[in-house]
Amino acid sequence: MSSYTPQTDLPLERSRLIGMILGGVSYGVYLLLTVQAVTALMQRPRRGQKIADHRRILLCYVLITFALSTISFACNTKYTVMIWIDLRDAPGGPVALIQNVMHYRINFVAILCGYVTEWFMQALLVYRCFLIWNCARHVLIPMFVVYVGMIAVAIVVLVQAGTGALFYNINTALAYLIFLVANTVLYTILVATRLLSVRSRMKTALANYGPTTYDPSTHDHIIRMVVESAMAYSVFVVIYIVAFSVHSDTVSTLCFLSINQVQVRRQKLELYVSLILASKIGHCAVVHHHTCSAGEGNDT
Repeated sequence: MSSYTPQTDLPLERSRLIGMILGGVSYGVYLLLTVQAVTALMQRPRRGQKIADHRRILLCYVLITFALSTISFACNTKYTVMIWIDLRDAPGGPVALIQNVMHYRINFVAILCGYVTEWFMQALLVYRCFLIWNCARHVLIPMFVVYVGMIAVAIVVLVQAGTGALFYNINTALAYLIFLVANTVLYTILVATRLLSVRSRMKTALANYGPTTYDPSTHDHIIRMVVESAMAYSVFVVIYIVAFSVHSDTVSTLCFLSINQVQVRRQKLELYVSLILASKIGHCAVVHHHTCSAGEGNDT
């Protein structure tokens, strides 16, 4: 009597399971950061703080991105259950189910929600960069072009994925990852350069008023946060790009299941930067402090 033996690829199966476990841990951290962000935004701001003008918008932003990320994580979790429990006797076994993820609409929903979450996060970065640079054209144009290009490529990926194609064979997804890295690196360089320039001008302008008049620690703290979060995220995406380009399904699966939570963790760090900019040093102190950058409101 013959018995059915499904194809076996233990490293691939392990990567799926480990990726979901790491994703679950990251989601727990993300939930905690979301609660902290909502709590901070719900607090009554002090009079005169810029955060009062944008509190509702930021609150909606946090809740929408949290809902999208939750849907994405829930879909990935449900499909993981389907792989080893609900559909364990399907032709090809778990390996075929992992490789042919786009044959099931639940995975398309997961990818769609993950992409839209990323669009929201990148939009916040672009908007903040425009504010810090006072919408200077030489900054606005490249940032906007990269952002629009990222969305266009993502739409192409979604269309191809919707046809049931093997996700790791969609070469356009590689271009999307490259756009993510390009946008992150460009944003980090522009923001860090601007803040360093403003810090230097403020320090020079207020030097005559005594060493305690201006404390650069706030600017230094923001710069470190921006650079460190961008470095961690970029390194992770570069690993994903390399694995994707060499068709390493094991590493690609692990990165694919973890990248959304890495994105949203970085998103919360960037939102925290926004709160610092608004509540501690204020928009004017970052963009064009009147004592050190008068007449430079529209740098070009």
